Amino acid sequence: MVSIKIEELLKEKGKTKYWLRQKMNMTSRNINRIIKGETNSISFKYIEEFCKYLECSPGDLIKIED
Repeated sequence: MVSIKIEELLKEKGKTKYWLRQKMNMTSRNINRIIKGETNSISFKYIEEFCKYLECSPGDLIKIED
């Protein structure tokens, strides 16, 4: 299972989901769906923006669990 570590990275940076939503111009519904794994895909555009604002690489953002 693939999961996105947005909440963990936000906590490390001392930032909030609200801050990230404002930076990315994303609705709270969409960002929560991504965080909760309720989406089937994430565009490269969003992956790039998450990495830009969270100052991480895609490998830091994405976690694969058994």
